[in-house]
Amino acid sequence: MLTRLATTALAVGLVSAADLRAPEPAPWKVGLRSVGPVRYGISLTEASRALGETLTLDATEPGESCAYLHPAAAPWGVSFMVIDTLVERVDVHEGKVTTVSGAHIGSTEAEIKALYPGHIEIEPHPYTGPEGHYLIYVPQDPSDTMFRIIFETDGDKVTMYRAGRRPAVEYIEGCS
Repeated sequence: MLTRLATTALAVGLVSAADLRAPEPAPWKVGLRSVGPVRYGISLTEASRALGETLTLDATEPGESCAYLHPAAAPWGVSFMVIDTLVERVDVHEGKVTTVSGAHIGSTEAEIKALYPGHIEIEPHPYTGPEGHYLIYVPQDPSDTMFRIIFETDGDKVTMYRAGRRPAVEYIEGCS
């Protein structure tokens, strides 16, 4: 009888301990207006609250208003472009973060076109064209015209991508 009580108590304790574990955070997804918990256009203070960490910019030279942040809460390979203390865009240089539609580094140009039918404009990559391309997702909803997702390819596969508000998302060399 005592053994059965101890076993029941142990089983209840294990179930309770398992129930107390923190749930796994949802994987970050890059969208037209946000990435993970961060919306494009919010302040560093708002982004800090959304990520649960204090975000600060390194000291910049007078007149400089653009910098990149790599929050600890962000997945590997993800960085934020901040202009005048506003998060304007996200850059995905490596890693496994996908867009809401499932595009990722390594997706083929054909896959990107299939994921966003009728919404992709193709331009030669400014540095690797004519082989490389920019595949630019252009939304048709008038309320989204300030946003873009830009996939950089080597002519076959996505090598990096970025999303955010115009004009920052269109800056070819980031903050340079």
